[in-house]
Amino acid sequence: MPAEKSLAVLINKAQWLGKGKPPERAHVEVIPVPEQEAAKEETIAPVPPLAASPVVDVPAEVKAEEVLITLGDRRYRVRGLAKNLSYELLRVNVLASKGDTFHVDTLDLYSARQRTVYIKQAAAEMAVKEDVVKRDLGRVLLKLEELQDEQIKKALEPKQASASMNAAEREAAMELLKDPELLDRVLEDFARCGVVGEETNKLAGYIAAVSRHLEAPLAVMIQSSSAAGKSSLMEAVLAMLPEEHRVQYSAMTGQSLFYMGEKDLKNKVLAIVEEEGASRAAYALKLLQSEGVLTIASTGKDPATGRLITQQYRVEGPVMIFLTTTAIDLDEELLNRCLVLTVNEDRAQTQAIHRLQREQQTLEVLLARQDREEILKVHRNAQRLLEPLFVANPYARELTFLDSRTRTRRDHTKYLTLIRAIALLHQHQRPVRTAMHRGKPVAYIEVTLGDIETANRLAHEVLGRSLDELPPQTRRLLLLIEEMVAAQCLKLQMERNDFRFSRRDVRVYTGWGDTQLKLHLHRLEELEYLLVHHGGRGQSFVYPRNSSCGRDLSNEVAHTVGDERRRSPDKSSPGG
Repeated sequence: MPAEKSLAVLINKAQWLGKGKPPERAHVEVIPVPEQEAAKEETIAPVPPLAASPVVDVPAEVKAEEVLITLGDRRYRVRGLAKNLSYELLRVNVLASKGDTFHVDTLDLYSARQRTVYIKQAAAEMAVKEDVVKRDLGRVLLKLEELQDEQIKKALEPKQASASMNAAEREAAMELLKDPELLDRVLEDFARCGVVGEETNKLAGYIAAVSRHLEAPLAVMIQSSSAAGKSSLMEAVLAMLPEEHRVQYSAMTGQSLFYMGEKDLKNKVLAIVEEEGASRAAYALKLLQSEGVLTIASTGKDPATGRLITQQYRVEGPVMIFLTTTAIDLDEELLNRCLVLTVNEDRAQTQAIHRLQREQQTLEVLLARQDREEILKVHRNAQRLLEPLFVANPYARELTFLDSRTRTRRDHTKYLTLIRAIALLHQHQRPVRTAMHRGKPVAYIEVTLGDIETANRLAHEVLGRSLDELPPQTRRLLLLIEEMVAAQCLKLQMERNDFRFSRRDVRVYTGWGDTQLKLHLHRLEELEYLLVHHGGRGQSFVYPRNSSCGRDLSNEVAHTVGDERRRSPDKSSPGG
């Protein structure tokens, strides 16, 4: 049945249900409607769009710890906005004041119940209508949402705090990088900044810091006794790096590295003042050095449902690790991943340091200190100009290395990385070549024979220590005992095997402290470099000099690492 007739049929069939005589029934007729008019009636007029609400410009004064908003004669002070880094929460401390009256409370502005209570109490305190406070709080909420959005976006932006350089600063930094005697210039600037001696250690630390741009950077451990100057050496190297390229801590907890920002350590130097402060984070440091990335699965709450879910955190490398320590018993897994540098503890070095300390009190040196910051500024800008490039070694197949120990597998990698880091430091003195890989150009530079020669010179001393079973300080004590025994045997006309000496004799000859001396003598006893004879009272210790004390292995690498003379100088290098 057509829709226009249905209503009339239903009305005509209606039954009287009331009491008394039914009223006369009127017959309802159907009046046909023309098709065009019916179509017009069925057409629904479009609903006009809602007018956009005007944006209210709320006057706000943003300070370090608070936001001040003034609306008429009412003033609202908001604190704690910086802690709200989630869009689901806006918990702040709000002080509403009018003249001498005020109301202050902490509430979540996204909670309707808390807003209602606050509006009622604030209106009563300020003697204004609740509608006025309600309108004010709404405007405050919109302004705080705007500030919160800016705050969250800023927190999520990658940290790229690269300082800008003007033309003169860039030219000075480029002049340093293009200096043919760049490494000598680095050592001179170290001396001008107040670091005396330690030529090998300064150069090795500086080059290791440059290796942060490689895919597998070097790691450095400075090992020495207390007050020898290991922290000063590390600080001197770090001072030549830009602040945005280094991260320095006194100690780290076991899980702290896993929860850092994904890019916070990428191509940076991670320095920890004392290895003891990083002992709980040793596992993460080893993984970061070997794998170049850290990942951890942790349990957390889903902000939408409140249920516990598994969240993954990731920290990317590569990162160059810089540590110092006074201990001689270190985690072997961490130690064999590092270049071990030892501070010179000889008397001549101590005299040189004392001389420098006295000179620093003179007028000339006090005035020259003003030049130190300029020197460091040039080096920091130079480090900013270094770019992570591929470094190819065309002489790699002709290099040799000691292969009698399993330990040298990692030492060999350190040696090759040392060569590439030296080449990377000289990247502005080398032609940048291009190779096509899978249809894409890859920029790279090549190692030169001079880079290998420099690496060999450093490796003979730095990597040679890793082959020695004695820690550097213990080896130094053994050499001092050797000198003492030789001098006494010559004086007394005795055979070495017949000579006996006590711990007190060593303490008087070396000037070492008793605690330090006990530690290192015990290590020599365990490794049978010294034989122990107990005295008559059962408390004193007398040592004969073991004639088979072994040899100093620090020079073994000198005969095994690659030598640039093994290659004919007229042989062209590939990739030209």
